[in-house]
Amino acid sequence: MKLKFKIRIDKVIGLPIVYLLNVLARILGFLLRIDHSLDRPVKTIAVCKFVGMGSVVQSSPLLKTLRENYPEARIVYVTNSSNLSLFQLINDVDAVFHVSDKSISSLISSSFLLIVKLWKNRPDVFIDLEIYSNYSSVITTMSLARNRMGFFKDDKTYRKGLYTHMIFYNIKSPVSQTYLQFARLLGCKKINSKVLMDASKIEAQTLISINQKLNTILSSDYILINPNASDLRLERRWPANNFVQLIKTISLEYPSCKIVLIGDINESVYVNTIVSQAQVDVVDSSGKLSLTELIALIANSMLLITNDTGPMHLAFALNIKTVSLFGPCSPQQYGGMANTISIYKNVYCSPCVHEFVIPPCKGDNQCMKKITVDEVVEGVRKAFLNNFTENQFLEPDYVGSDLAPLGVVLR
Repeated sequence: MKLKFKIRIDKVIGLPIVYLLNVLARILGFLLRIDHSLDRPVKTIAVCKFVGMGSVVQSSPLLKTLRENYPEARIVYVTNSSNLSLFQLINDVDAVFHVSDKSISSLISSSFLLIVKLWKNRPDVFIDLEIYSNYSSVITTMSLARNRMGFFKDDKTYRKGLYTHMIFYNIKSPVSQTYLQFARLLGCKKINSKVLMDASKIEAQTLISINQKLNTILSSDYILINPNASDLRLERRWPANNFVQLIKTISLEYPSCKIVLIGDINESVYVNTIVSQAQVDVVDSSGKLSLTELIALIANSMLLITNDTGPMHLAFALNIKTVSLFGPCSPQQYGGMANTISIYKNVYCSPCVHEFVIPPCKGDNQCMKKITVDEVVEGVRKAFLNNFTENQFLEPDYVGSDLAPLGVVLR
């Protein structure tokens, strides 16, 4: 299903359901007087993130922290089926429950199965990492977890009835740290902030498969370019003609390095257009690789040049040099890694992602168009020289003077 259609379903069908559940949850809460204190033993923790491959990757510090602080607990991750391959390289999860949103019928049937699985596992804590989704609120509530945690936004006040504990969503905080606020709320003493995937689990056969599919031989001297952005926000794409000029410049400046373009099957036409216009010798991998193969391709590259989207977060977690182009999102929230060059024009209307479903510019993404080819080329040069400047953003304080987590929203 297309994203816009999913959003419409979430609003038209999901919103009435969450309002109904809100009333029921308040009535049952009043009648049953359930103890929602967080100092009780925890046997099962469920973490939920359906949309956004990069966000799933950015939740890995939360998973590591939960594992270190609850070594005997069972940790379950709830996500979309498209994200399953990520958990081959993300440790600290005992089980992954998924839904399929390829069609309305598959979404309905897989959702019922998911709820049954959650009832069987009886999570003591359910952490919902979605911000806007009514669907995730339904799943969180229907899990019947004793303690249900989620983000609070002023336009979703019904969550005060559905969730037992809420955290203010701060767009100025690195997203991985924002997720970690739930660990602090649970009283976790050891906080692991490292975004990490276990690249050692990538099999050698995967690299052989990549070379066969791409009909080439890739060693470690190749540069990846990702000109795409998911349909969550197409405004994150740097203009195609800029990528064409960038490819031409890099091919001249680094002739010994192969250039490989990436993208999924839905992005292959867009990538093919850029390749044909560049008219230089590049490898087009778009639509040819599985997610596991894409991860292996990134893990063995020398540099990734990318818009702010899923592959960027994979590179962060795999500790690969990255030149990242930001616009609708701020690198303060989604970038700032030690081995990345973040290029960002701090225009007045940016960041807009978490304020609007449809951006004010209606697609005229000046925040991306103002980034020049020369700036990106200079970023590539700095990356090759390992000239990475430290994160210049002021790190927020996550706890108060009493060591309690900040941003807790009372029911």
